[in-house]
Amino acid sequence: MSAFSIALIVFVCAFGGALGGMWLANALPEHHVSAGSKDVIGLGIGMIATMTALILGLMTASAKGAFDAKDAAVKHVAVTILALDRALADFGPETREIRALVKTAVAQRLAETWPEDARDMKLGLDYGTAPAEGIAKLITSLSPQNPSQTWFQGRALDMSGDLLESRFTVFGGDGSSVSSAFLVVVVFWLTVIFGSFGLRAPRNATVIVILIICAMSVAASVFLIMEMDTPFTGVMKISSAPVRFTFAHLGQ
Repeated sequence: MSAFSIALIVFVCAFGGALGGMWLANALPEHHVSAGSKDVIGLGIGMIATMTALILGLMTASAKGAFDAKDAAVKHVAVTILALDRALADFGPETREIRALVKTAVAQRLAETWPEDARDMKLGLDYGTAPAEGIAKLITSLSPQNPSQTWFQGRALDMSGDLLESRFTVFGGDGSSVSSAFLVVVVFWLTVIFGSFGLRAPRNATVIVILIICAMSVAASVFLIMEMDTPFTGVMKISSAPVRFTFAHLGQ
């Protein structure tokens, strides 16, 4: 389900709860909505509101932490790929084929992860299959002729191993960092909170508008959380600029 769909559900539940509370205010007997009853309701809702704020804070921190970690990993991968290309170039001309495979692998990742940017770069359709694991094997098969080439081969192998680990970190863990149980509980609590607002609020246009704005605000906060939870799609996504910069400078 998309972030917008989830935010829309949150808005409908919150504002629907407010309307339900207004309906209950007229349907309940008078002593159920007396001043004393409203005071007790206010105390209970205050406790729920505090827990809701805490859970929303935890969800935001979890999504933001996962987003920042993947963003940092993408930048690290881009820098390491460029360094790997330079190490292979310093090894000698016999690494030309391996460097071409590295560039092909980067082009494939750009096309898979950032298809819009890949189309703008006009990568073309002539990139075949270039598994990253095979590149490490080709580096291992090199035959260094002097200590300098031995050092560059070892350096390239270290970086290729680092790239594999970083790739699995970035693209291997596509699971959500936001617990579905937390999300369901938060939506339920928001519905209860807005229901209490409607139960205690007078029925006029100003109150309705304010309740709509409040419901839109909490829905927007959930939207941002869910957007950060999908770092390669949607409105808030990790930039492809580091990878595009690396691709432009490979093979030089």
